[in-house]
Amino acid sequence: MTEQDLSFTPEWVSPPGDTITDAIEERDWTQAQLAERLGYTEKHVSLLINAKVPITEESAQKLSRVIGSTPEFWLRREAQYRAQLVQIEERERLQSWIPWLDRFPVKDLMKQGAIAKRRLDAKNKPEIVKELLQLFGVASPDNWETCYEQKQVAFRRTRKEQSNVGAISAWLRLGEIEAEKADVPKYNKAKFEKAVQEIRKLTVLSQAEFMPQMQRLCNEAGVILAIVPAISCAYTSGVARWLNPHRALIQLSLYGKQNDRFWFTFFHEAAHILLHDKKDIFLDDSGNGDRLESQQEDEANAWAREFLIPSEYDAELYTLRSREDVINFTERLGIHAGIVVGRLQYDKFIDHNSKLNDLKVRLDLEIREK
Repeated sequence: MTEQDLSFTPEWVSPPGDTITDAIEERDWTQAQLAERLGYTEKHVSLLINAKVPITEESAQKLSRVIGSTPEFWLRREAQYRAQLVQIEERERLQSWIPWLDRFPVKDLMKQGAIAKRRLDAKNKPEIVKELLQLFGVASPDNWETCYEQKQVAFRRTRKEQSNVGAISAWLRLGEIEAEKADVPKYNKAKFEKAVQEIRKLTVLSQAEFMPQMQRLCNEAGVILAIVPAISCAYTSGVARWLNPHRALIQLSLYGKQNDRFWFTFFHEAAHILLHDKKDIFLDDSGNGDRLESQQEDEANAWAREFLIPSEYDAELYTLRSREDVINFTERLGIHAGIVVGRLQYDKFIDHNSKLNDLKVRLDLEIREK
């Protein structure tokens, strides 16, 4: 998107009473004389001119007969005035909510196209507030707090750094928006277990091949798989959650991802869906940092490890050092060689700068289900 600025909008409005005043001044009438012609009291005419009472269908008919123009003109004039008042009141509200922007990674959201690109200056900030409210689908910052900030009690974090609720909620919302586009059946655990088995076989394919198949298999089981770019300060590259009792969401970021981490993260999130509470939101990150102890995370890690490389192969796994050995081993297991290299590095059996690194594949955000 290109940078945008707010178009000029006047801070004043002209009530219909201005038009009435102009008309009686041209005729050299007093308000009392107008009141006599309209059949109203002087007080009511004063209220009408000062926009203290609206022009109704009855008064529009009378103004049309006494001053001229059509009843539709007077009703339209009234409607335009009231709409302008609403716009001014809205701008004042948005202006008062500008401090709320500080809670969010606004530039990241602009970069991702979630909101329009604009300079973060005083002129544009009210419109940015409005777009952010529209993004979250809430009427005010107070409503956002009710819907999103209070949701943090359900967060199950893997890192201490996952404390920026604004950034986390923005990333989660982008996943919700993707999920809203999906038409999936109710969650079926048996189907999802079968889908996960099929998805394991897809690890040997290219991203362009496995991604659409992976999303289809998840969707058919009632689990939405959304790929959403990472957001600064969220420190969250994967999440497993239930949108309602019948629909689950696995949301992944490919930022800095090689296929070993991607596949482990996916199966880790799948484990949360299969094993854990529907009320929790599991925020996961496979990067470095102080990690928080959690039985649920330990269970998901253990499940994913065992699912990808069963422990019965550990003795053979930890002897692998050559490219040929790794490839032969993974062909027998039916998984990508990069997963094995990543596992050996994680368990510190080979160095992270190993020559085997080229067996891992970097994934591309541009290759996603359209």
